[in-house]
Amino acid sequence: GKEVIIANAVIAILTIGGQQLFSFFTFSCPCHVGQNLIYGLAFLGVPALILLIVGYALNNQTWRLVMGKRPHFERVTSSNRLLKCKLVCFVLCSITGRALVAPVTWLAVTLINGSYYICAVSEYVPVYYYGAAPNVTVSERSRILATFPCSQLVPPELTRARDEVILLLRYQSQVAGWLLIAVVVITMFLSYCLASCFSPLSFLHFRYWSSYVHNEQELFDEATEQHSRLYAMQHVRKFFGFVPGSENVKEIRIPSLREWQAISGLAFLKRVDEEHYDYSLLHDWALKERASGKYLRIDEDP
Repeated sequence: GKEVIIANAVIAILTIGGQQLFSFFTFSCPCHVGQNLIYGLAFLGVPALILLIVGYALNNQTWRLVMGKRPHFERVTSSNRLLKCKLVCFVLCSITGRALVAPVTWLAVTLINGSYYICAVSEYVPVYYYGAAPNVTVSERSRILATFPCSQLVPPELTRARDEVILLLRYQSQVAGWLLIAVVVITMFLSYCLASCFSPLSFLHFRYWSSYVHNEQELFDEATEQHSRLYAMQHVRKFFGFVPGSENVKEIRIPSLREWQAISGLAFLKRVDEEHYDYSLLHDWALKERASGKYLRIDEDP
């Protein structure tokens, strides 16, 4: 839907801006044999890998897939199993497509920029790009080529050869960047076409379904917020003796030291039976203890 397109565009723009800032403040090619390749590939690949992992982690569908469980009463049949496998594959493809937006943008922008690629492969340029090709050993030639990304380290007689090498590598990097963009765009378009062809829904029915899922999620989130607030309010009222936000509080409860200790500490999601959990220590206390103890009267007009 439109929300997905807008979200992907925002992610791409933020990635481009982050890449430019990252390159400006941190990237500095070592210009040394054996280190250029590692350094350049690290700046190309590691941020892309991190962005991919973050993309998976920030997608709610990932956690629905990981934490989802099949109901015990559901009858397992071959058709159900096949349908579930298809659904899992579809969700995985959808999650991966969303997660790839940022890393692909990073790789495309860095390749079009060319600095990382030039740093990584400068020492592997073919010999005939070396200009006059003075009588030096292979190791010495590699050492000189490795300094080409750093203009201040290049001898004056090799300035022209250095410029030719940098132009060649920038050309290769930018072509690779645009090819990556073209492959991704074509793949996304074909994937969308195939998904539409195999979808059991018509175009308008699909739009209705997308709208329904979006509205259902919004309403579910609103109900979750209100339900959890009302449920938690019962436990807080039992502990303190009044409803938060009430205007006519006539008495409050004074919790004992033992009760304060009972709700303090670290605890989360305690299982009480096959179907229910206690969500916190206060929840556990409210379900187990009686609301007796000391109460203090409050004047209505203080």
